[in-house]
Amino acid sequence: MAEIETRKARKSRHDRVRAKVKGSSERPRLCVFRSLSHIYAQIIDDVKGHTLAFASTLDKEVNEQADGKVKLEKAGLVGTLMARRALEIGIEQVVFDRGGYKYHGRVKALAEAAREGGLKF
Repeated sequence: MAEIETRKARKSRHDRVRAKVKGSSERPRLCVFRSLSHIYAQIIDDVKGHTLAFASTLDKEVNEQADGKVKLEKAGLVGTLMARRALEIGIEQVVFDRGGYKYHGRVKALAEAAREGGLKF
């Protein structure tokens, strides 16, 4: 039962965040999803409904570097890759959608790595 309550609480936080955070063509949304073992990030243009770029711990580039690292460090690698892919397609500014997760741990590591990689929130 506790698992169901946790999911409901996250869904509620996510809805609250999404009511305020909208991505546009000029400033798309950087969306984060984390599972128990992986973390995923997408840059989404909400006006067109298109995913412009994505990265996750399942990518070959991250997987090769991630051997022996903890999940927090892997999230940093995903953030760096996400920033590089965004800059390659000409995206410099994004709005950050933490997906209903608290801004700490892996979500924070991904965001800070993306900022260091050149994205502006």
